Amino acid sequence: MTSTQAQIDESYSVSNEFFALWLDENMHYTSAVWDWSNPYDTLEAAQERKVQRLYRFAELDHTKTALDIGCGWGSAMDVIARQGIKEVHGITLSTEQKAWCDAREIPNAKVWLQDYALYEPAFKYDGLVSIEMIDHLCSPAQQREGKAVEIYRSYFNKLASWVEPGSCFGFQAILRNKIPRSRKDLEDLAFTADVIFPGGLNPRIEEIVQAVSPKWEIEEMHMMRKDYMRTTQEWYDRFLAHEDIIREKWGDRVFEDYDRYLGLCPKAFAKHWSGDVQFKLRRI
Repeated sequence: MTSTQAQIDESYSVSNEFFALWLDENMHYTSAVWDWSNPYDTLEAAQERKVQRLYRFAELDHTKTALDIGCGWGSAMDVIARQGIKEVHGITLSTEQKAWCDAREIPNAKVWLQDYALYEPAFKYDGLVSIEMIDHLCSPAQQREGKAVEIYRSYFNKLASWVEPGSCFGFQAILRNKIPRSRKDLEDLAFTADVIFPGGLNPRIEEIVQAVSPKWEIEEMHMMRKDYMRTTQEWYDRFLAHEDIIREKWGDRVFEDYDRYLGLCPKAFAKHWSGDVQFKLRRI
């Protein structure tokens, strides 16, 4: 993948304890799915709802096997196991996240510290899940060279070899859309890309639609820009509530970097600079 293991560790290994202060109880670092009819909906419930939808998209049940590509702290794997699964596997490039996953002892689960491009499963899975991992595949330089669709298509083609025709894939991605007009906003977005998530780039929706072909068919799609705006606002509120402990334990620089990043996120989704999408894909 384009993002190296060192860059992934830089993005996700400040400290598991640090992220636990402002993520939900199950450590989902991706957009939740909110019940907009319920004014009392919680981040914890919304994150469970996100994985439940992807579980349905992948057509999983207690007789099936599944792989989570870019499994993070095992949050989705935990929900999948509780929903019912014969066996669930995960791959990640973050050493801290791998250690957290192992310590969780999720039933019927196993995690590898592994680049997806080098992963060779021992058997074909019944279904796949991947949540906002694709942003680590294509660098800004590669996108400018016109390589984005080629890189994403290689990803989707490789994953297609891990399942039988007819199998399904619950897929979620952060999207990039409009470009801000002010220098300050452009600088803040560049800071997020260069400092918080070095080496990565969010795809555009049309790049994904092109890249899934010829191995996958899009059966269902949900746009989730407003869901991510609300999710990141919840993260930011929780982060600010722990300012004193963050400054004390990890220093002013960590607090100020994440304050800049998390403070920008709700604005980015509100202004349509960023979005989010879930797909149900079926292997052709």
